[in-house]
Amino acid sequence: EESLQMWDLNKRLEAYLARVKFLEEENEVLRAEIQSTKSSPAGDSWRVKYEEELRALRDALDRAFREKCTAELARDNLYEEVQQVKSRCQKEQAAREEAKKQLSLSRKELEEERRAQIWLKERAVQLEKEVEALLEVHEEEKAGLDQEIASFSHSLESFRCAPVAFQPVEVEDYSKRLSEIWKGAVETYKAEVSQLEGSLCQAKESLWKAVEDNQQSQLQLQHLEKDLAGLKARKELLEESLAQQWQEQRGEAEKFQLAMEALEQEQQSLRAQIARVLEDRQQLMHLKMSLSLEVATYRTLLEAESTRLQLPAG
Repeated sequence: EESLQMWDLNKRLEAYLARVKFLEEENEVLRAEIQSTKSSPAGDSWRVKYEEELRALRDALDRAFREKCTAELARDNLYEEVQQVKSRCQKEQAAREEAKKQLSLSRKELEEERRAQIWLKERAVQLEKEVEALLEVHEEEKAGLDQEIASFSHSLESFRCAPVAFQPVEVEDYSKRLSEIWKGAVETYKAEVSQLEGSLCQAKESLWKAVEDNQQSQLQLQHLEKDLAGLKARKELLEESLAQQWQEQRGEAEKFQLAMEALEQEQQSLRAQIARVLEDRQQLMHLKMSLSLEVATYRTLLEAESTRLQLPAG
């Protein structure tokens, strides 16, 4: 039994010694690799490259932040310009409404002037008819007076005993009165006609003025419509450029975010690899310590067994 136990212990010892030797060799290899990675310029270059990449990403992030600030400033400026354009459009809309109101007032005045002109024309026709009637009445009265004068002259010739200077004086006075009345009527007619002509000229002038004001208001309205169309086009261009800048900025931010996430993942993977290497090394150390303890115990057992076997022989 003791020989079988010793044989089993020898087999186990050989297996443990072989495993300890293998682990020591692997540990030495890992130690050499760690030392080489620590002392070799490749590790430094990798670390420098990693730091350079981090520095470049930080610089890119700073540039993106600065570009974001500039884009925000541009956005604020564009918003102010849009607000100014809106206020200008509102002012132009108010001016357009005012021009429309003035146009409607001028149209009303034009209609009133046309009505006044029509009334003046009708009044002139009526006065012309009245003048023609007065002329006819005057002609009839004149013919009647001529007939009366002729009959009166015949009566004078028949009645020679009557005073000579009495009737002609009355006839002359009557004719003078009639001529004065006719002159007064003609003067009043001329005054009314001149007044009607003056009012007609004023109506024509006001009509031309209303037409010119209408044309000017239409031209101003056309200019305002053109300015409004230009401002609308400029507003659309500004909105398109703002949307494009926002899209570009969003795409760049997404790219930088993806790059940062990739670097963070790589950093986490490197940390995990380092942690695994350290854990493997720790496990190897613990295994080495346990194996060394087992070897020491086996050595003591072997020494005790050898001393026990040597004692009877002695």
